[in-house]
Amino acid sequence: MASPEKAAALARMKLLATGLLVAVTVLFVFARREGLPWLAAFAEAAMIGALADWFAVVALFRRPLGLPIPHTAILPRNKARLADNLAVFIRDKFLDTQSLVSRLRAANPAERIAAWLQDERNARLLADRLAVVAVQSLDFMDDRRVRRLVLHALRRRAGDLDLAGTVGRVLNLLTEDRRHQGLLDDGLSKLADWLGQPGVQQGFAGMIVDVANKEYPKIVAMLGLVGINPAELGEKVANGIVTGVNGLLAEVANDPNHPRRAAFDEVIHRYIERLQHDEGFRARIEQAKRDFLAHPGVGTYLQGLWEDLRGWLASDLGKPDSRVRRKIASAASAIGASLATNPALRDSVNEHIEQSVEALAPELREGLSRHIAGTVRAWNDEDLVREIEQSVGRDLQFIRLNGTLVGGLIGLVLYAVTHLIT
Repeated sequence: MASPEKAAALARMKLLATGLLVAVTVLFVFARREGLPWLAAFAEAAMIGALADWFAVVALFRRPLGLPIPHTAILPRNKARLADNLAVFIRDKFLDTQSLVSRLRAANPAERIAAWLQDERNARLLADRLAVVAVQSLDFMDDRRVRRLVLHALRRRAGDLDLAGTVGRVLNLLTEDRRHQGLLDDGLSKLADWLGQPGVQQGFAGMIVDVANKEYPKIVAMLGLVGINPAELGEKVANGIVTGVNGLLAEVANDPNHPRRAAFDEVIHRYIERLQHDEGFRARIEQAKRDFLAHPGVGTYLQGLWEDLRGWLASDLGKPDSRVRRKIASAASAIGASLATNPALRDSVNEHIEQSVEALAPELREGLSRHIAGTVRAWNDEDLVREIEQSVGRDLQFIRLNGTLVGGLIGLVLYAVTHLIT
């Protein structure tokens, strides 16, 4: 909406232009009465010029004196065409795809983002804004209807998942280039380390003694009679078992062609085959999945998990020294530093932004042009005239002033030329 200052300035200019018209009219009457033909010629031409320019300026916005004169009130009558032309002009001249991409490329958004994120204040500001969004999202998700909808959607998506086929594809991927043997090596190494721990061996020894006491109490009693400590014997047996198992693990780990590796390959491939092609096996897995999802405890567990997560997040985000906010700010600063020091990363970010703009620009252009045209079409005629007139009307009043003075000068020149000829 135009400001009161503009409206006051326009009123002053209208008063000045109209006052000048009245002045030259009075001057014309005075010159004719006093017999001053050169002054009368000036005033007459100035008066005609002022009236003509007044008509032209007024006809642009409304009907002069309210008379239905053709081709007046130009702006209100052509509002629809003006709206369409304005929308097309902005669409074609400012929002064409290549212009947007060129301006975007020149702006180098990745570099600007890097510089912005490296400022600690900006990183904290981003973290604060994201925290606000997170809190609002938590409040939204706390709605019982939303929770029920989300849980239903999760169950439906999980129900649509081909679990057997997915597991089969994952296992098939793991067996490519014998990756699964690397997993086996890692498992063997961790198992050997675990078995080598003194506490584990002591645990085995205790288990052996306990089992012996329960299952073979007479034998244990006889060992005691002959001076053999069952605990020490159990420890030696446990050490022997662990040593034997570690020896077997070392053999498998050091021999790429060990029979146990071949057996492991066979088991994996057999399960992959069954997961992908054994309909009975697949059906049992599918039924187990459905039973699991339908169990009331699953929903209760997910609800409890969500409540715990929500409570922790809400509590943390409400603290001035929130860990989540610090982590977000730290991540933002790290991203900024990476962008600043890695030209390849900046180029990648810029390329993705440009591709996104190229993909969205046509729809954006059409949508924005329709919005502009629809907005202008919906304007009230009086509001449209008032807005435009208060924006450019002051300059148009100068046309009236100039028309008055220029018309008077032309009248004076014509009077002089006429008298020179005659």
